[in-house]
Parts: sequence; structure tokens; C-alpha cells
Amino acid sequence: MARTSVSPPATPPVTSTADALRDQRIALTRPMISPALLRDELPLSEELAGVVLAGRSATSAIVHGSGDRLLVVVGPCSVHDPDAALDYASRLAPLAVELAASLFVVMRVYFEKPRTTLGWKGLINDPRLDGSFHVNEGLRTARRLVTGILALGLPVGCEFLDPIIPQYLADTVSWGAIGARTAESQVHRQLASGLSMPVGIKNSTEGDVRAAVDGVRAAAASHVFTGVNDHGVAAIVATTGNGDCHVVLRGGRHRPNYDPATIGDTLDLLGESGLPQRLMVDASHGNSGGDHARQREVVGELAERIARGEQGILGVMLESFLQAGRQDLTPRSPEDLTYGQSITDACMGWDTTEEALRLLAEAVERRG
Repeated sequence: MARTSVSPPATPPVTSTADALRDQRIALTRPMISPALLRDELPLSEELAGVVLAGRSATSAIVHGSGDRLLVVVGPCSVHDPDAALDYASRLAPLAVELAASLFVVMRVYFEKPRTTLGWKGLINDPRLDGSFHVNEGLRTARRLVTGILALGLPVGCEFLDPIIPQYLADTVSWGAIGARTAESQVHRQLASGLSMPVGIKNSTEGDVRAAVDGVRAAAASHVFTGVNDHGVAAIVATTGNGDCHVVLRGGRHRPNYDPATIGDTLDLLGESGLPQRLMVDASHGNSGGDHARQREVVGELAERIARGEQGILGVMLESFLQAGRQDLTPRSPEDLTYGQSITDACMGWDTTEEALRLLAEAVERRG
């Protein structure tokens, strides 16, 4: 009997139903440098790696109550001008050495900016400040700046927003942050559980402290999740948990939360959760009512309590730059911006920053 010939199915057209199911709102994709290649281009020397490791060790010791020093994370709300940031670091580094007996200073070097709605998303995302989004250039610029700051002997702190970015920069960072907008995010709690440095987790923008305490507890546990490896390839990541995470009180939308009662309640919550009863206070954001000048008042109140023997406050965060206040990026061009002034949240100027750091150092000495 003759065999029946069966024709193979026709090749589907390029514009198939499958094509209509995906990427309908993706305007463009561009290749991204791998973490391994970036680190190969801009490696850490043994000396710079030593600054990072010493920073992590000192920060971890403070988080767990070893010694009497206060951790201070200080610097711009977000870095937009690498030259101004390095200028700032050159002033901060000798002051950090001078006050080292009382304070351990970490420079705040934030490259990602979470937005409530819209706005500039940070140096990594948009390094030219013009909406051109040259991300590979931003990654190179960020890593080059951090290595320059480390060369001055200053450890750095960064907020981690995009869960891929730590693969590019985390080896340079001594202290990390999970911000108020992501404190309740499972993705960011998992991320914190695998980071190699102490991580501060802020209370929510509404002032919910429980969110931060739960975040610290979750980050201390092991997790399995998806991410990318050193070569930028999708991978399954398993973590061991980060026992160096801690709460950062940054105030809420309607009131501050660095008062003795709130700090006491938060320490109790940490104790009930089996966590170290230690926390950091952010003197900016809700705790200063959005007024950069009031940070100095917050520091004064905290310094008095520290001097009287308060042990639950492990550190203070300050938003500070060369020039006080802030400026709008748009409609001005980057060339017209005031040198050393923030384009995101308003910051204290350098003179006030130096005064605040000396006041905190004096408080630690009086407590001792």
C-alpha cells in the first residue's frame, strides 16, 4: 500500500500571534556591560579593598554594640556631579580621621534615586542629566568615582534600588541602605539577605516602623531568588542571611520619629523579634520636616541624649553637600547648575556639616 505523504507545517510568519503577546510596550533594548567586565576595567587594588573591608568590619562592630563609636553616614542626597562629590570627599576624609576616636564616618554616595512619581533617576541611570539614559556610561562613572573616594581612605555607603546593580558596585561598598519606598518589598529584603555589608532598612514613607523591623528580620534569614551572575546571565541565587541589618528611623509623612518614646518602642520591637536593640536615626526626610536647615537641630537633640548615656542609637545619617539647599535640574542645562548643590533633596552645607560632626563626636566623648 502506498504511503501517504505528510507535508511539514508551514513556518509561521514573522508577525505571529506569539509576537503580539510580548514587548508591546518596549520601545528599545540595548546591550549592557557585564559586572565581571566592569570590575575588570575598573578593579579594586589591594589597598582599596582593604578600605572596604575595614569599613564593613567597623560598621558591623558598631551595629552589634562593640566599642563606643557612633556610625555617621554623611553625604549628598544623590550624586550628580562626580567632581563635586570627590571635592566633598577630600574635605570629609581628614575630618573623619580627626574624629575617628568617637565617630566612624562613611560617605553617603547614592547613585540611584527612587522617585514617588517622576524625575531624575540618578547618576547610573542618566549620567548626562539629559534623559539620554547612557546606563553603561553611568556604571563606569559610578565605579570610577567610588574608587577615587576609597583612595582617600573613606568607606562609602550606597542605597540599592535596582536589584541588578549590586553586582556592579557592591564590592566597593561598606554600608548599604534599603530605602523607605522599598522597605516592604520582598525583592529588596531578599537582596539585603545576600549583601556582603551591613544594611540599614528605613521605616516606610508613612512612618511605619514595623515595616523596617520586619525587613531586618526577613533579611537575616536565608532566601532563594532569581538574579544575574558575574557575566550578566540569569541565575538562581541562594543566600545565607545578613545578620548585620538594622533599622533606620527617618520620620514619616506627617511627623518625626526620633523622639525618645518612638526610639524606645522600636528597640522593644527589635527585642521582641530577637534582634539587636540598636538603630540609626536619619536626621533628614521626615525627621527634619523636609527642611535641610533643621537637620542641625535634630543632631543637637540626639547629641544631648547620646551624651547622657543613650546606647540604643548606633548611628546618624545626614544629607550634606558643599552648598546648602537644592536646585532644579529642569529647565536648566547641566552646565548652568550651581557647583556642589543638590538637584534632589536639599542638603546642609559643608560648614554646618562640620559643626554637626564635631557636635556628635563631643557627645560620644561626654558619654564615655
